[in-house]
Amino acid sequence: MEPAKNKNLKKFISLIMSTNIPKVALTLGLIGSLITTMVGLTIPLLTQQLVDGFSMESLSVGLIVAIAAVFIVRAVIDGLSTYSLAYVGQSIVAGLRERMWFKLIRLPVSYFDKKTSGESVSRVVNDTGIVKDLISQHFPQFITGIITIIGAVTILFIMDWKMTLLMLISVPVTTLVMIPLGTKMAKISRGMQDETANFTGSVQQTLSEIRLMKASNAETAEEAKGQSGIRTLLTFGLREARIFAIIGPLMYMVVMLVIVVIIGYGGIRVAEGTMTTGALVAFLLYLFQIIFPITSFTMFFTQLQKAKGATERIIDILEIEDEPGQEGLAADITNQPVFVKGLSFGYNEDEPILRNVSFDVEPGMMVAFAGPSGGGKSTLFGLLERFYEPTDGEIFVGALPIRSLSMKAWRQQIGYVSQDSPMMAGTIRDNLTYGLENKESLTDDRLWEVAKMAYADQFIQEFPKGLDTEVGERGVMLSGGQRQRIAIARAFLRDPKILMMDEATASLDSQSEGIVQQALTRLMEGRTTFVIAHRLSTIVNADKIIFIEKGEITGMGTHQELVESHKLYREFAEQQLT
Repeated sequence: MEPAKNKNLKKFISLIMSTNIPKVALTLGLIGSLITTMVGLTIPLLTQQLVDGFSMESLSVGLIVAIAAVFIVRAVIDGLSTYSLAYVGQSIVAGLRERMWFKLIRLPVSYFDKKTSGESVSRVVNDTGIVKDLISQHFPQFITGIITIIGAVTILFIMDWKMTLLMLISVPVTTLVMIPLGTKMAKISRGMQDETANFTGSVQQTLSEIRLMKASNAETAEEAKGQSGIRTLLTFGLREARIFAIIGPLMYMVVMLVIVVIIGYGGIRVAEGTMTTGALVAFLLYLFQIIFPITSFTMFFTQLQKAKGATERIIDILEIEDEPGQEGLAADITNQPVFVKGLSFGYNEDEPILRNVSFDVEPGMMVAFAGPSGGGKSTLFGLLERFYEPTDGEIFVGALPIRSLSMKAWRQQIGYVSQDSPMMAGTIRDNLTYGLENKESLTDDRLWEVAKMAYADQFIQEFPKGLDTEVGERGVMLSGGQRQRIAIARAFLRDPKILMMDEATASLDSQSEGIVQQALTRLMEGRTTFVIAHRLSTIVNADKIIFIEKGEITGMGTHQELVESHKLYREFAEQQLT
């Protein structure tokens, strides 16, 4: 069986390779690094010549010019190479973020039932940020470091193999300490990323429901919850810092020990006359060229462990199966009946929400779902919208099962007006045209026309900016009735074949309710309509009322038929309508 470490590294590499790597920039960056390194490797040799032949009389102008030219050329090429490799890193991470974002918006609703939006945001921003640091900063240093070390060690062996072997004794000692520290770092990093995601989710949720928090006097409770999350992150941060606190001084101690030994041994060799002063200076300069990359290697490997942890979470998301998109038929469902046959569903296998639900709907009918809370009405709506797939049974439109239609074709032909009328931050215009492919071709006249049909034109005209009025996050600048009328205007603009309404007037005052009800009645004309009813007064004229209790249909018929035949419905009617 393949070790988990190798498997994680393979997954990490395959994830990076799956992004669109800019090969030209990578090639130029690596060639630039190679040239920079080669040029840099000549500096100690030139210095050796300068030291060994040093006297004011013999000072060669040509040698000084050569050294200055080497420094300038090296600096220019190094700058270009660093930028090229950083460009590669930034491009890879941009590609990775695109993949993550495209994936998240195509995941089924069931994924977001289990994960907070803040946690998903953290995966896109924080986890990819760790990978970005590795690729754009530490990876270029690692590549140039390897080239420098190979070049410098080769020259040192040619210059003096005994001193080089003495220097290289420190490598296995350092490696033995670094490997267990790196493994520990990976474990800490995974925990840190998970906690960061949880904390981000918690903060986002609290801030998005700031009114509820303040109205509930929950500041103290949220303080404690936030403090707990911050303390947990602090604990992980300190554990990470402890590892860096060991790595830094350890590397410094090893490096200083090597330098002292080399200077001591080199000094003896110079005194004996078996080595020139210039050769010792050159040896020390090469030693420094090796030391700096080795210290950057420690940072690279600790960052690699962190990135592998982040990659695991990214890959987990990328491997989840997408919601079906364009696959399937693009059939027109105008004037088609809807048949629900033996529908069963549960969010968990052992907890069924709907059991063997069946009913037929003729084109243009208004069908209402009534019953106690938690009976499965909203779940049935979720299945009709294909937010979830049934565990058993099938929904047909005409002769076609709806799962045979492409998700896009199906949802384009459905209008949904919910109780809370969700809105995006932006203008009224943005919200009316949200999701439409042809939004640029829509004229203001058409937008005002649908606003008028939804009785929304009057209050929009009262705003100084009209259709370009900002609505605030989740539409907080508008009243409930205004949001509902914009949602209805949005539905008019889409001209849906099937209309779904989750008691769109339940939370409105009587004046707003009257206006919204008129707009809804106008929207329902000639359309097959499904309504979730919280108040029976809104559905007494429905063509068919389906009464759902504990996931099963216990009654079906008109208002009058159910009053006569269904005991619980009759009780509902007596409570609400008399």
